[in-house]
Amino acid sequence: MKVYTKTGDKGTTGLLGGTRVLKSDLRIESYGTVDELNSHMGMVRDQKVNEPIADELIQIQNTLFVIGSHLASDPEKSKVVIPDIANDSIEKLEKAIDRMDDELPEMRNFVLPGGHVSVSAGHIARCVCRRAERLVIGLSEHTEIHENITKYLNRLSDYLFVLCRWMTKELNAEEVPWKP
Repeated sequence: MKVYTKTGDKGTTGLLGGTRVLKSDLRIESYGTVDELNSHMGMVRDQKVNEPIADELIQIQNTLFVIGSHLASDPEKSKVVIPDIANDSIEKLEKAIDRMDDELPEMRNFVLPGGHVSVSAGHIARCVCRRAERLVIGLSEHTEIHENITKYLNRLSDYLFVLCRWMTKELNAEEVPWKP
C-alpha cells in the first residue's frame, strides 16, 4: 500500500465514511491538533524522568487516537465502530493528578513554564491540548461531539500541568513563580 494517494492534491481530504471536506475544515483542524498533541505526548513519554509512568502516557496516547478517530468520522455516513471515550479514562486522569499532586508542595503562585527541557516539553503539550480543546468546542457548535471528548481534553490539560510540576520536583529543577 502506498502512503500517497494524490486524492488530497486539490486541498480536500476524506473523512471516515467517505465524505470529502476541505483540509481547512474545522473538523480537520480539530483532529489534526489532537494528532499534534499525541506527537507531543510521545515527546513527553520519551523523557527519562517519565519512565515510571510510561504505561500511563501510552494509555493517554491511545485515548487521543480514539478521540482523533471520532473527530475524523462523518457522523452521518461512517459505519466504522470506534470505541467510546469512557468515563473511566477521565477518572484515571483524575487519579493520576491526585497521585502526583499529593507529592507536590502547595502552589501559591502561577508558575512560569520551563526550568528543564522535560518540563518545557510538558508545557508545550499542555498548550497544544488547550488549543485542541478550544477547536473541539468550536466544532461542537456545528455538529454533535461526544461529550467525553471535551471533558477528557480539559482533564488532560490539568494532568499535564500537574505532570510538569511533578517533573520539576523529580528533576530538582527550579519552579519559577510568576511575578506580575
